Amino acid sequence: MTDAPPTPRRTALDARHRALGATMTDFAGWDMPLRYGSERDEHTAVRTRAGLFDLSHMGEISLIGPQAGDALDHALVGRLSALAVGRARYTMICDDEGGILDDLIVYRLGDEEFLVVANAANAQLVLDALTGRAAGFEATVRDDRDAYALLAVQGPESPGILKRLTDADLDGLKYYAGLPGTVAGVPAMIARTGYTGEDGFELFLAPDDAERVWEALTEAGAPVGLVPCGLSCRDTLRLEAGMPLYGHELTTDTTPFDAGLGRVVKFDKPGDFVGREALEAASRQADTVTPRTLVGLIAEGRRVPRAGYAVVAADGSAIGQVTSGAPSPTLGRPIAMAYVDPAYAKPGTEGVFVDIRGAREPYEVVALPFYKRER
Repeated sequence: MTDAPPTPRRTALDARHRALGATMTDFAGWDMPLRYGSERDEHTAVRTRAGLFDLSHMGEISLIGPQAGDALDHALVGRLSALAVGRARYTMICDDEGGILDDLIVYRLGDEEFLVVANAANAQLVLDALTGRAAGFEATVRDDRDAYALLAVQGPESPGILKRLTDADLDGLKYYAGLPGTVAGVPAMIARTGYTGEDGFELFLAPDDAERVWEALTEAGAPVGLVPCGLSCRDTLRLEAGMPLYGHELTTDTTPFDAGLGRVVKFDKPGDFVGREALEAASRQADTVTPRTLVGLIAEGRRVPRAGYAVVAADGSAIGQVTSGAPSPTLGRPIAMAYVDPAYAKPGTEGVFVDIRGAREPYEVVALPFYKRER
């Protein structure tokens, strides 16, 4: 007799999602909305109007203390001690061999307070790693996963929608910055961040306030076409924007340099950090020969590539592997990200195919991202 799988956790908005008719799915141990209706319509709403997401499955971890910044410098690949209060930074946590354990966003909330946001599937691993790596520093690592609900309003209409509900200075809020304020009368940390390629905001608030803010955003956004959005369109939005997904483009077998994200590794920061020696070697290798390159692929036909499909040359020899693939509502064609041999990585390279169930489908190699919004 085997043990029954654990029951997925539910966010504070679970009843709201079900009332809206959402298709729910188990994602990283959470019962989350996959879609409410048409994922294409949800995707298009975010690109042209606005979409509202429940992201409360993400993992929030606080580091507090006079050496919190130093602890993060040691634990992560970035230089977080140099981050200004009110700003955020994309970074990664790697193992001793330079493999990526997770990609993160770190917010500096005060002189001695940082908020680390990890992917849901890796939150416990990141919490454990930060706890171990912060030992010896004057810093406390706190599991705040139950302290926050996280909502996101994304799309070109999102600033106007949020302005109806807050007196915070949204016009002065830069990309990858956050500030405390109120939304619909409740306290929130308002961050100009997102995972869609559009302008937008992520709102960190108490779980007990989530339904009130969700309803207020829904009402404020109704006149401009805001719709609730699930994880399915979030994936196609980030894919079009060329944003990596942990477990696909990023894994423990991948270094930041493999993923074309070596810029997040800061070798010039003081002190040692976990994975430094291996990452220095990976950096030197990237300067001479790159064993694989992350590229974009656009289908010439209609068949959709999926993660794990082989990328092949005209003679059928393997030259890479798809990491993410989906139909692109914006481009109207299937797209994919893939790691390929450098000889096939130049945009416009001909003779590149994806093996889809035994059929070689032709693809165009393009530079990432597939889509970039007008600023």
